[in-house]
Amino acid sequence: MKKSSLIIGSCSLIFTVFCLLSLTGCKQKEVKSTPEKVVNVKVQHAEKRSLRPFVEAIGTLNPNEEVIISAEVDGILREVKVDEGTVVSKATVLAIIDDTDYGLEARKDEAAIKQAEATLANTKLEYNRKEALYKEELVTKQQFDDVSTRLALADAEVDRAKAALSLAREKLKKTRIYSPLAGVIKSRKVSAGDYVKNGTNLFVLIQNNPLKLNFTVTEKDVGKLKMGQDVVLKVDPLPDKKFTGKVTIIYPSLEEKTRTLQVEAIVPNSHGLLKPGLFAHVILYTSTDRETILVPITSLLYESEKIKVFLVEGDRAKESFVKTGNKYGEMMEIVEGVKEGDQVVVTGQQNLFEKAKVQIQLPAASDKSAVSSQQPTVDNSKSGVVSQESKQGNK
Repeated sequence: MKKSSLIIGSCSLIFTVFCLLSLTGCKQKEVKSTPEKVVNVKVQHAEKRSLRPFVEAIGTLNPNEEVIISAEVDGILREVKVDEGTVVSKATVLAIIDDTDYGLEARKDEAAIKQAEATLANTKLEYNRKEALYKEELVTKQQFDDVSTRLALADAEVDRAKAALSLAREKLKKTRIYSPLAGVIKSRKVSAGDYVKNGTNLFVLIQNNPLKLNFTVTEKDVGKLKMGQDVVLKVDPLPDKKFTGKVTIIYPSLEEKTRTLQVEAIVPNSHGLLKPGLFAHVILYTSTDRETILVPITSLLYESEKIKVFLVEGDRAKESFVKTGNKYGEMMEIVEGVKEGDQVVVTGQQNLFEKAKVQIQLPAASDKSAVSSQQPTVDNSKSGVVSQESKQGNK
């Protein structure tokens, strides 16, 4: 009975072990038979293009000059010849102050000159006579000194009268207010009949050809700035036109709060299409054309301070950390990490990892317009206007 029990127990143990081994084998077979996960992705080939690096900014157009024109003499405004918006050239008469008093003063000073010159001539004759007599010792030295003094005083009186006449004529001239430069009347502060004093503000005149374009660049782009760089701008009221200019002033220090640097460019405006005060979308070209590798911005993945993309090699995904450059519309310049022709994943990259198996779906078409639209054609015409038609013609 004891032997039978041992035999039965041994058989049971062997059967249990066999069952466990069988189940383990089945599970291993089931694991091995699970298919590898495939990630569906869309790709776009990295492109090499010849592009001109630039910096984008928002700026404001301002008058090249803004002058406050004031009266330089007192009097009643007899006539005002301009109004707001009047286009004037240099030396245009803007207003006239009544010149009656100033004209009479000038004539009085003219008479004073004639009187002083007559006195001088008479004193010279007397001086010449007494000089001859003094040499013959027929007059005393005191008499000769007296006529010499009167001659000097007469000569000084002529100079004083001439100066007074010059001042009177200058005041008479200033009764006519002239434009100091070509431009447009921004505001008129007086009317005919008003009494004005020396220093009274009469007009504000702005010069709108050329215009100043003021904009700022961020701290990281300051090193790219140089005098004379090309600027292309667009304004919302004229969406189909582009205007050009040149950088003329780079301010010496950054604004502490915004960490930006002020830049100023001169923009020709001979057609008068641009108006001071308009906001402008600015593109500042920082260098000449260069060969650039571009990928869609949507392909970039950010990990802390690092940027990466996924490339497709065969049916596997490859992780590649990249160094980026400038942004061109919807495309990003890649300085390191991607070569021309590489298949860059643009959709589905969030689900990828190194060596993941991928299946390429319909590839995204290369949208070159995203870059070309950011590369305005520069026209060096005096007007500074670049139209869409001329841009297409250049192509």
